[in-house]
Amino acid sequence: MAIRMELTPEVRRLCEEIRRFIRKEVDLRSRWIEEHDAIPDDLLQKARELGLFGLTIPEQYGGIGLDLAGKCAIEEEMGRTNYGFATVIGNHTGIATTGIVALGSEALKRKYLPLMATGEWIACFALTEPLAGSDPAAMRTTATRKGDHYLLNGEKIFITNGGLARVFTVMAITDQAKGIKGISAFVVERDFPGFRIGRSELKMGMHGATTVPLSFTDCEVPAENLLGSEGMGYVQAMKTLTMGRVTIAARCCGMMDLLIERSCDYMKTRVQGGKKLAEHQGLQWMLADMAVARDASRLLTYKAIDAILGGARGTLEASAAKLYATESLAKVVDCAVQIHGGMGYMREAGIEAMYRDARITRIYEGSSEIQRNIIAAQLLKND
Repeated sequence: MAIRMELTPEVRRLCEEIRRFIRKEVDLRSRWIEEHDAIPDDLLQKARELGLFGLTIPEQYGGIGLDLAGKCAIEEEMGRTNYGFATVIGNHTGIATTGIVALGSEALKRKYLPLMATGEWIACFALTEPLAGSDPAAMRTTATRKGDHYLLNGEKIFITNGGLARVFTVMAITDQAKGIKGISAFVVERDFPGFRIGRSELKMGMHGATTVPLSFTDCEVPAENLLGSEGMGYVQAMKTLTMGRVTIAARCCGMMDLLIERSCDYMKTRVQGGKKLAEHQGLQWMLADMAVARDASRLLTYKAIDAILGGARGTLEASAAKLYATESLAKVVDCAVQIHGGMGYMREAGIEAMYRDARITRIYEGSSEIQRNIIAAQLLKND
């Protein structure tokens, strides 16, 4: 029996609508996306018309206003299709939106959120730097107040959606003496003076979702584009990443669903040694382990959702879900390749693309090692 969260009828209908869209539109274009490393414009337009870019933006600004449970339900559906397409939507509606919704002034929300809700302006989140990935305390990008604006100077790397984005949430240091407590968040537009977007990186997987470096040279940002007050950037970034980790875990669960289904179908039809693969006990055990890993990941994900919606910070729960789900996905996709044998290694079956895509989940938005550090720190603090 499938494990499901209690969802409102509206969210269930939206999931069904997205499932049809994925099958009829996205899945049929997945090979093209893989080969061209881009999302077709007409597919993005159909996503806009479906309201996918406004999933987590409040209704008063033109969005759908899903809570974390609803967002994760959608992410599970997205885990069943092209990972690049899922990433464009997930990043925009997740970490790229959360800070503006939580900290933006009413003026900023009215200026940016309606454009983001329609997908006219795609958004992204810029934290990582050449010397500051897992260690934000090593951040070098600075923001200096000059009258009615700030001057940003520095570099960011590995910024997902950067090639498509029109609006960027950027972390920068406003007070060097305060360390991470001196990090602030700013909303930066693509055409602000002094802002440059680099060439899209070539990646192992996640094709279609652009990943670029950013550079700031006396980039002029209006003072009113500061999110919250100075020094709130790091705290909000950690809250944003906590939510993002839960949604990544949910997407991993959706991908594991698909891998298990595809493996079952293949085992029922492929004959080896005079028997269908489904009759070989060794492969049956492999399939059983895949299902257990998937279900345990889903339970940890739902535990994190429940904690956060219940008012807790959910730091430990989110890290546990992200750690276990991403590590489990690595095992499940490896088993899927093994079950499919030589066909699993060929591009035709599509399993090898999921194998490549799955690898990033143990790295971005906090590596597995960082998640273990967070979990241990929370346990020791609460002991």
